[in-house]
Amino acid sequence: MVAAVLVLVLLLVIAWPVGLLVWADGKIQHTAALSGAANTPGTTYLLAGSDSRADGVIEDTETVGARTDTILVLHVPESGPAALISIPRDAYVDIPGYDPNKINAAFAWGGAPLLVQTVEELTGLTVDHYVEVGFGGVEEIVDALGGVELCLDGSTGIAFPVNEPKSGLIWDTPGCKTVDGVQALAFSRMRYADPSGDIGRGLRQRQLISAVAAKAADPAVLLQPGKQVALIDSGTGALTASDETGIVDLGRLALAFRSATGPDGITGTPPISDLDYRPGGAGSTVRLDPDQTPTFFSSIADGTLAPGVYGGVPTP
Repeated sequence: MVAAVLVLVLLLVIAWPVGLLVWADGKIQHTAALSGAANTPGTTYLLAGSDSRADGVIEDTETVGARTDTILVLHVPESGPAALISIPRDAYVDIPGYDPNKINAAFAWGGAPLLVQTVEELTGLTVDHYVEVGFGGVEEIVDALGGVELCLDGSTGIAFPVNEPKSGLIWDTPGCKTVDGVQALAFSRMRYADPSGDIGRGLRQRQLISAVAAKAADPAVLLQPGKQVALIDSGTGALTASDETGIVDLGRLALAFRSATGPDGITGTPPISDLDYRPGGAGSTVRLDPDQTPTFFSSIADGTLAPGVYGGVPTP
């Protein structure tokens, strides 16, 4: 009898995570996103935050279609530190088949495939996995976790209190607090109340994803099947991944993200030379330093760039 119970317990312990993986893998939405370019060393993930208004999460009757509020390149070299790099959505880049424009336009014009090609041309890295998250997904995932702790202070010159109607962020005093999905989304979208604009928003987006990753790894979540199901259900329902990307790849992505945002990882932006570059035809754009950017990404690719925070607002 004792042996039978022990076997049953072992079967449940083994079958639960295996069954959960199979169930989760079947819930992922897929899209043809990858370019088919020759592989480059290491593993490269492209994460895009789609700000489509189609799901009704953001009240906006003027914006048509989808754009990308978030473009993150996560690279794990064969040897060396993992890197998580935010590419400003207004970065002025070459877009295959089009005139140079803001990188955000690549997604608007050609969806995930064109964004992938554009990022590959910019970085010299072949994208192995593409993952896209919609506005509604941010809310659902944070709420499934029971909220996350986020911090906002004046380090980027933000004046308090913050009350920014476009994002919906209200933050009365500097400091940290636990927020729900709606507040987390506003936190990740806010840029007009920040003098550093999209650069500051990139910092907050990376902070939010780090907070979500840390909370999801909490034993209180890992040891409660109900919370696991709620989290995976909300997460996979909000994700669209490249056809070649499965649940195991997403797990590796999460581990890579934690490594990149840890003390031995690399975060930041590519080198920036001008936050108000006006080449004509594209309005105000962000100019990446044409001399330093190629070297920056090649150093990430070969694992020789030292851990730390790079880029950000250029110094005079």
